[in-house]
Amino acid sequence: DRVITVCDNAREACPILPGHPIMAHWGMPDPAAVEGDDATRRVAFRAAFELISQRVDLLLALLPEQLIPTELERLVREIGQSS
Repeated sequence: DRVITVCDNAREACPILPGHPIMAHWGMPDPAAVEGDDATRRVAFRAAFELISQRVDLLLALLPEQLIPTELERLVREIGQSS
């Protein structure tokens, strides 16, 4: 029912999905693309994890009246703009 992509590559090549899912893109830098030593890469993965975690917390805090499909789609996209 809901599809949230986080990788810009997924946004460009998102598969066609059956039905009419609510779709949003929560873009962020790809931590797997970070070059450097283990500590540098660990920081990149931690930052990605924290950003996703913050956005999921915002999604879970939505009120029941905000969960109607048109409102939910708008709010999920707004959440993707938060950092």
